[in-house]
Amino acid sequence: MSGDLPATLERPHVFVPAEPGAAGPPLLLLHGTGGSEHDLVPLRNLLSPGAAVLSPRGMVLEGGMSRFFRRLAEGVFDEDDLSRRADELADFVTAASSAYSIATGTLVAVGFSNGSNIASAMLLGHPRLLRGALLVAAMVPYASPPTVDLSGVDVLVSNGERDPMIPASMTAELGRQLRERGAHVTDLPHGGGHQLDPGSLRRAAKLLGSLARP
Repeated sequence: MSGDLPATLERPHVFVPAEPGAAGPPLLLLHGTGGSEHDLVPLRNLLSPGAAVLSPRGMVLEGGMSRFFRRLAEGVFDEDDLSRRADELADFVTAASSAYSIATGTLVAVGFSNGSNIASAMLLGHPRLLRGALLVAAMVPYASPPTVDLSGVDVLVSNGERDPMIPASMTAELGRQLRERGAHVTDLPHGGGHQLDPGSLRRAAKLLGSLARP
């Protein structure tokens, strides 16, 4: 989308308005490395049928592949860039929510891999921006995360037990960091690797429906 949009909204993105009678929460879809703003849009039908969808593109290029923030090596994040990019994305989400009439604090982030890590950074940097998150193939965003209040925020973590990039200890540490800050964290493990697991997504869909209610 482009044209006459404000400068804050010039980031490439997809917006799908809510259908009449949609009961689930609006979704903020955040793709993985090498993906685009179109990749996760089909998840709407499973996770929150008929809900509004906001799906931005990551603006960092690594070997020609889109990402949401820089990394120093595989699994090693540039935390300064992560924080800056999370702030930029939060500004975009705030502007887009206003432009598209999405109520503040109702969006649920659905992130895969790199997208899940920027979602975690947004939760930690802008704790009132999101209602919750589904983090798929998620790593720990910060070695020493900021102290914030995430009470009232629901986070689902769906990591694979055979993910070569994410050991069980890292999944546990991510959950610990979020819980210590007041988030309600539900683990949805699966037996696969670094992937979107259909079974875990179906389990997540049942839980996400309740997040539309205060």
